[in-house]
Amino acid sequence: MTGRITFWFEFASTYSYLSVMRIGELAAARGIAVTWKPFLLGPVFAAQGWDTSPFNIYPAKGRYMWRDMERICAARGLPFGRPAVFPQNGLMAARLALAAAEENRMDTFTKAVFRAQFGAGEDIANESVLRDCLGMAGLDLSLMQRAQAPDIKSALRAQTDEAIAAGIFGAPSFTSGTELFWGDDRLEQALDHAVAGAI
Repeated sequence: MTGRITFWFEFASTYSYLSVMRIGELAAARGIAVTWKPFLLGPVFAAQGWDTSPFNIYPAKGRYMWRDMERICAARGLPFGRPAVFPQNGLMAARLALAAAEENRMDTFTKAVFRAQFGAGEDIANESVLRDCLGMAGLDLSLMQRAQAPDIKSALRAQTDEAIAAGIFGAPSFTSGTELFWGDDRLEQALDHAVAGAI
């Protein structure tokens, strides 16, 4: 690998689904390593005075987002199913992702969770759904207990604080050096920046 980007994502984020499903292939094609970092948008939104997603606060924006997701998923051949509740509680999924990272399976587990949530419309706050995701990722169910460990919980809080310190205000976001790129439509730009910085 000749360069690196950090991929910041939130499990409740619709547009993170789009990036999760393509970043690995795009980065590998450019020789770029990816550091996957789940974080929580709740504290970020709270700092702006929001108690929910801006897609809920501004109905017109929300309607557009759901139609946009339908179009993009159709164009990319991705399954799409709108969950009944939005945003979902991704706290346990994020902790499990950190536990899966210890088995070098964060990306595989993360893809399984996003497929369940936005591909099939399932509730990722449901433990049975998360157990299924662990199984699909080839991970042992013992990670459900590992995800409750104090060091995992602290690591997620630290990553959220790190995201805020980096000026991240939404997901997905990508950092290359000191540069911040926000949104799935900026993924290629972030990767190109990482390539240029590695030359």
